[in-house]
Amino acid sequence: QVQLVESGGGLVQAGGSLGLSCTASTRTFSQYTIRWFRQAPGKEREFVASISVSGATTIDVDSVRGRFTISRDNARNTVYLQMNSLEPEDTAVYYCAAQHTTFPGINYWGQGTRVTVSS
Repeated sequence: QVQLVESGGGLVQAGGSLGLSCTASTRTFSQYTIRWFRQAPGKEREFVASISVSGATTIDVDSVRGRFTISRDNARNTVYLQMNSLEPEDTAVYYCAAQHTTFPGINYWGQGTRVTVSS
């Protein structure tokens, strides 16, 4: 069983920045694709960004492209989501998820970290 722990959420004014972290409790972290999702109040969870085992990144939400950056540090078992120029519409609970590259049916989710952007 792999545990994912997100951190770094909080309250920030519009235009500010936050850096989220997702740390995994596994020695095989480098074998997992990591994705960030978010769920805003009253909305469905949406996929935000991913980073593959090779470090290839995808930003899936048009509104955050150019503002959010995903990266990973396998030595620290951690993936980061740097969020700049935050907007009130970015307010959500942010979750990270890990999917094993060789065994894609193996998936883990974190408990989420709340981000609130005030206008």
